[in-house]
Amino acid sequence: MVKPLAFKGEKTKRKKRKATPTIEDGLEEKTIRESAGDTHEDDSWVTADSLCDINGPVVIVLPSRKPTCVACDAAGEVFTSELENMIESDPTTAEPHDVRQVWIASRIAGSDNICFKGHHQRYLSFDNNDSFSARNEAISLEETFVCIASTDTPGTFNIQTPREGFILVSDDGKDIRGDAKTISFNTTVRIRVQARFKPKLKANKELKAKEKISKKQLEDAVGRKLENDEVRTLKKARIEGDYHEKVLDVRVKGKHDKYS
Repeated sequence: MVKPLAFKGEKTKRKKRKATPTIEDGLEEKTIRESAGDTHEDDSWVTADSLCDINGPVVIVLPSRKPTCVACDAAGEVFTSELENMIESDPTTAEPHDVRQVWIASRIAGSDNICFKGHHQRYLSFDNNDSFSARNEAISLEETFVCIASTDTPGTFNIQTPREGFILVSDDGKDIRGDAKTISFNTTVRIRVQARFKPKLKANKELKAKEKISKKQLEDAVGRKLENDEVRTLKKARIEGDYHEKVLDVRVKGKHDKYS
């Protein structure tokens, strides 16, 4: 299920729990959380480093003197919007403060093309008049863009329009066009994405989740008390993917030790 976007400074509503989990046998509350698994989604914003990172909610940060981004209103008018949520005016730390600044990026099946859907469920498009809008509900050629990774500055991109021009912003950040014929500083954008959609961070989170298992949980799985080296072996097996085989090995070893 897609979660609603949350912006910095907003208070989150917490659901009341019907029952409080009890702690038995001196088991700390931390262990209970680990056994239940970390279900919190990371809604922080990070910079896209590669093309595969451009997925889900994104903010297209423009290279204007005062940091701005591509935005649209409910009527489909596309404009530049000044960014406010930053650390010391650094665009690499930018986060949206307005839902109009957020687009949902998705890749067109069977191609390298990307489309951007606005908050009002309409797609960003670049028409025959060389102007941007966001009024179409369906995807056609005018709603497809190509993101080209910059070779000069890591973590930046140039977005090519269907007319083979590049998205360009004026120095003052007031005007956005799509007819730039060559790549320049003013066509080089940063794309901020939500961390939970970034493949590398997502893989790291899954790896950490596999590491989160207590000694008591491992002993429950094996059926006896474990030595420290056995605990290390089983935790390593969870990461490497042969956990169940190692559990059986430890069980067999325990039976041999019992009758030797």
